[in-house]
Amino acid sequence: RRQAFRMQALVFDGALRLEQGRAVPAPAADEALIRLRMAGICNTDLELVKGYMGFSGVLGHEFVGEVVECADPAWKGRRVVGEINCGCGRCPGCLGGDPRHCPERTVLGILGRDGTFAEYLTLPVRNLHDVPAKVPDEVAVFTEPLAAAFEVTEQVAVAPDARVTVLGDGKLGTMVAQVLASTGCDLTVVGKHDRKLSFLRGRGIRCVARSDWRADGSSDVVIEASGSAQGFAAALEAVRPRGTVVLKTTVQGNSTLALAPIVINEIRVVGSRCGPFRPALRALEAGMVSVEPLVDGRYALAEGVAAVAHAGRAGALKVLISP
Repeated sequence: RRQAFRMQALVFDGALRLEQGRAVPAPAADEALIRLRMAGICNTDLELVKGYMGFSGVLGHEFVGEVVECADPAWKGRRVVGEINCGCGRCPGCLGGDPRHCPERTVLGILGRDGTFAEYLTLPVRNLHDVPAKVPDEVAVFTEPLAAAFEVTEQVAVAPDARVTVLGDGKLGTMVAQVLASTGCDLTVVGKHDRKLSFLRGRGIRCVARSDWRADGSSDVVIEASGSAQGFAAALEAVRPRGTVVLKTTVQGNSTLALAPIVINEIRVVGSRCGPFRPALRALEAGMVSVEPLVDGRYALAEGVAAVAHAGRAGALKVLISP
């Protein structure tokens, strides 16, 4: 019967297109049907359009929405954000409460599951988090990428006297920098865009233009969030022996890299992906992290193809989509 209900969706199947009349998804017994209120375009979405992960379906994984259907009636009408990894519920990771590396997982708008650039989406109820009443949609939509920024401090102990370098002044790098600034560390952000660096300087964060920066191999921790395939090599030049490089960049394609410096200098390399939603929501509610100045454009879902094109422009920050 649900096949009679139709919606708009931004679909990638080798080409990016707006699909009219796509069937509204039916939630499984443990899932909620969510009406989209707002979605954000991420660099990962841009890489998916280039062929990353071989994805086909509805794009998007950053969102805030309203539950319209759920087996548990207590969820109906609640404004929510949602964790993007949907595990099997049976493997050791899932049973331990962390489905992020479940071997059978689907990932919202990235792997085996339609995403958020549609009027409706589904997610397991266990993935949902209530949005505090004082947090507007334009702020709540940043929960998922901000959680990814908090994952850095979950994985790496950043001491107040640590020398930390963030490579990249894009959407994620800007949020990572704000999270790290709260630790009191000796922080420097290296970027290419005056507007973005000016925003961070206004938050009291030291910034250096990429053209003026010289890696000196003295940083205790380097966060690679440049969005560039060359970023890892730059990070290795910046980190001290026995220091830590945290990789945030995901790009389509392969890169060639000399690995000997990692061995010779005993560098710790940490892959960093999805992070905890609760501290992200608390930070947004408290205003600890500023995200509204990062909004670069707002589009209707019907203008989704143009929205993705805008997000892909050099220097663009966050582009938002609403039904």
